[in-house]
Amino acid sequence: MKLVYTHPSNIVVAQARNSLERAGLKCVIRNEYAAGAMGELAPIDVWPELWVLRDRDYERASLALAQSSAPIEEADWHCRHCGSDCPATFELCWHCAGTRAPA
Repeated sequence: MKLVYTHPSNIVVAQARNSLERAGLKCVIRNEYAAGAMGELAPIDVWPELWVLRDRDYERASLALAQSSAPIEEADWHCRHCGSDCPATFELCWHCAGTRAPA
């Protein structure tokens, strides 16, 4: 196992885990519930950590995380069902759950 990512927020680490799982990489979160030990341990020592299970997946995981945090270059889109403007990061309309038209 190899440490691939750490952050003070459980939510951010969980999002990173989801990115790796979508890429087909097996990973686990450690220190997920360690915040209660803060004070006895240094704050950085209780941050949640994302580990890939196979060392050989480390490079691929690092690349997947870099790609998932890259800024979105697409433009926002207009829902053809209800007319709402939706962010580029959404695949479904935030208002009516209509699907995005193919590009």
